Amino acid sequence: MLNTILWDHDGVLVDTEHHYFRATAEVLAKAGVSLTLQQYQQFHLIESRGSWHLAGGLSEAEIAPLRDQRNARYTELVTTNDVMIPGAIDLLKALKPHCRMAVVTSSLRAPFEAIHRHTGLTEWLDFTLAREDYAESKPDPEPYLTAVARFGAAKDDCLVVEDTTRGLTAARAAGLRCWIIRSEIGAGLDFTGAEREFDSLAELGEALLAEAGATAAR
Repeated sequence: MLNTILWDHDGVLVDTEHHYFRATAEVLAKAGVSLTLQQYQQFHLIESRGSWHLAGGLSEAEIAPLRDQRNARYTELVTTNDVMIPGAIDLLKALKPHCRMAVVTSSLRAPFEAIHRHTGLTEWLDFTLAREDYAESKPDPEPYLTAVARFGAAKDDCLVVEDTTRGLTAARAAGLRCWIIRSEIGAGLDFTGAEREFDSLAELGEALLAEAGATAAR
């Protein structure tokens, strides 16, 4: 049965991943490093280790202000541009009678809350887990295991929605089904192990409503 949906956030419900790439690339450029999309995909969307090492031998004390600059620039970009993926809130509203739902994001809570200060998206969720809410980030399974435990859910009743290899790896390592939304910035990523893949949130939403509705009718 499907009664619990665990949503990734960036690239799934909001179109923000390219802003994070831009903010990271801009700050690295100040350190003389040109960050390519291929490098971003590998270090951020697959490995989740970041790209500060490309600046060469910087200490944590030297990286910290760069990270702060990147986070500030990212927050500026996502709060001065319309980043909501069309239909996202309507889909959550439609699913709410059938499913419990949470966002499980690798984003820091501050930019997440800044994005949704006026969107109303979070009122359709049971809770959100941000980067501060667990020790190990995706591709480690901890974020999704934490969400499952908080719901007290059976794994077989849960479904993860992701758009990156690291997210898929985390979901599968947690023993959960995972559906993928393919995105432009994630083009070429390996989604082996995903149960289904979709080209848009609208397409995925139709499948979710069909499965959730069938579960509710049993």
